[in-house]
Amino acid sequence: MQRRHLIALVLAALAAGTASAAVAQDYPTRTVTLVVPYPPGGGVDAMARVVAEKLSHALGQQVIVDNRTGGSGLVGTRAVIKSAADGYTLMLGHTGSISINPSLYANAGFDPRKDFAPIGLVASMPVVLVANPAFPAKTIADVVTLAKKEGSKFNIGTSAVGTGGYLSAELFKSITGVEATIIPYKGTGQVMNDLLGGHVPVAFGVLPPVMGNLEAGTLRGIAVVGPTRFSLLPDVPTANESGLPGFESVLHYGVLAPAGTPKPIVDRINNELRAIVATEEMKKRINSEGGDPLTSTPEEYAADIDKEERKWGTLIRKLNLKVE
Repeated sequence: MQRRHLIALVLAALAAGTASAAVAQDYPTRTVTLVVPYPPGGGVDAMARVVAEKLSHALGQQVIVDNRTGGSGLVGTRAVIKSAADGYTLMLGHTGSISINPSLYANAGFDPRKDFAPIGLVASMPVVLVANPAFPAKTIADVVTLAKKEGSKFNIGTSAVGTGGYLSAELFKSITGVEATIIPYKGTGQVMNDLLGGHVPVAFGVLPPVMGNLEAGTLRGIAVVGPTRFSLLPDVPTANESGLPGFESVLHYGVLAPAGTPKPIVDRINNELRAIVATEEMKKRINSEGGDPLTSTPEEYAADIDKEERKWGTLIRKLNLKVE
């Protein structure tokens, strides 16, 4: 009886594996939806549209972008994890929506380690410390010296509380011990306006909103808050190079599916993503959106989510930040 039971289990496992492989071989047979949990026009949306266009060609079926907005990314994220785990609903996630929101929001409604099947990374986007051209400090070490001298009178502009720019400013204060005042704005446009007008001397933010001003010389890049220099700003040093080792803040963008999505489908999409991101055309497209290409296996993306959640979650708890 035990032997017959064991044989039955083995046959069932083989049948399940064969069925799963068959599903992956046929996938996709209809339109795939790539959910973006933010409004059209932003950095995540722009990255998603680049990915959707190329993935449509690779998979042989249309991949459409669906902006499910609300709750700083929570509405779209929750919708994805409640979707069928069949590969037809995907999500373009990034560090904010996947690794920051679970700690920041009291009722985020998802666990990034349990509710998703990470598929693969596609790009990284470093946070940059930028300044008004009249600002006297030239390096991030100079900024620290000046901020310590001025104390709470030294202002730093950022986007809204909980965003990558805001948490980068908090991380900067935590690492350096400065008592600067962070001024969070509702949107990046308002930050840029006040920075250009000289109302705040420096700001932390991602590249897309500031790239044009940096190229025109109306704003000045002080440091890239990443492990390496950004390809489109080769003359702007990293924080590590210019006197602040260990200070890194990089947003990672990747594709995820609901937990339980068959591994052969996850692997199929991952293989396509890696091939897409490796092309020179895609590298240029990602650069034009303010990012650098970045690929991974599903397992490496899962490890990245875990690492970033622990990093930002620790800071959020230390600051006692919580949004209801």
